[in-house]
Amino acid sequence: MKARTVAVLGGGSWGTALADVLARNGHQTCIWARDPATADEIRGQSTNRKYLPGAQLAESLDCTTDLGQTLEGAEFVLLACPSHALRGVLGLAEPHLAKPIVISAAKGIEIGTDLRMSEVIAEVLGQEILDRFAVFSGPSFADEILRRLPTAVVAAAASKHTAVEVQDLFQNSYLRVYTQPDMIGVEFGGSLKNIIALAAGISDGIRLGSNARAALITRGLAEITRLACRFGAEETTLAGLAGLGDLVLTCTGDLSRNRTVGLAIGQGEALEEILAGMRHVVEGVRTAKAAHELAVRHGVEMPLVEGVYSILYESVEPHEALARLMAREPKPERWS
Repeated sequence: MKARTVAVLGGGSWGTALADVLARNGHQTCIWARDPATADEIRGQSTNRKYLPGAQLAESLDCTTDLGQTLEGAEFVLLACPSHALRGVLGLAEPHLAKPIVISAAKGIEIGTDLRMSEVIAEVLGQEILDRFAVFSGPSFADEILRRLPTAVVAAAASKHTAVEVQDLFQNSYLRVYTQPDMIGVEFGGSLKNIIALAAGISDGIRLGSNARAALITRGLAEITRLACRFGAEETTLAGLAGLGDLVLTCTGDLSRNRTVGLAIGQGEALEEILAGMRHVVEGVRTAKAAHELAVRHGVEMPLVEGVYSILYESVEPHEALARLMAREPKPERWS
């Protein structure tokens, strides 16, 4: 494996975990973090207790608050910031970029524009970036990657060469990376699964049982596929790691932030209080709003997304949202 120079933009749990993989793979890896204390801790102690308590990071991993220094000479730039911060971070980074391969590990849809992360990146950096761009997604908790537990993910890119470059960058004995050409499907799978995970958590919180959870996951996948295919995704993509795989993990795993928030809502806690007590960004809350607007605008029926949106933004009680779902007109399982 050839050693490469990689800049990671984002010092949260996801960015730090992926940066640790890259450093352990022998690449010269530097994280850009906004918080000076986080940067000092990663650089000086090889820990990030704020976001990853108990984890010991690769000693070679560097971190700084100087964006220009982070990006200097970078052959790859990994975007691991929250989706709502991506446009602003790109604006700051753009003057320092040469012609690296850009990798998006951000999962979400931008509120206000309804753009996927690749579309935001192309809008800020120019369409030509898509020849050197990949989406990195799949069922993967940061904590388990840091523990070097077996994980399989996807590197999706319009350019096969770019996809293979990203695959080679990350692949090792515990992280298996598959290449994939369908960026649209991978992006929709990675962002919309967070909404269904909120629904699964709410369902568990009001004790609807295992049957209901299985139905939510299955019908949630149908909704994700319906919207993604409306924008040109391949249906088979959503049956793979970036679709079904990520959806199952996020809806059932105890480390899922979105499921945890849904569980608290189902148990009667107020959303504002739940989020105030969390250090991490919960992407599904913002994505539910963006996806609802996108579905309405394009005439795509997404009753589960609509139900989550009504609970989060219209103060509908979970049992009322459930009653509305169950009272819908009967229909075939597959329809267009």
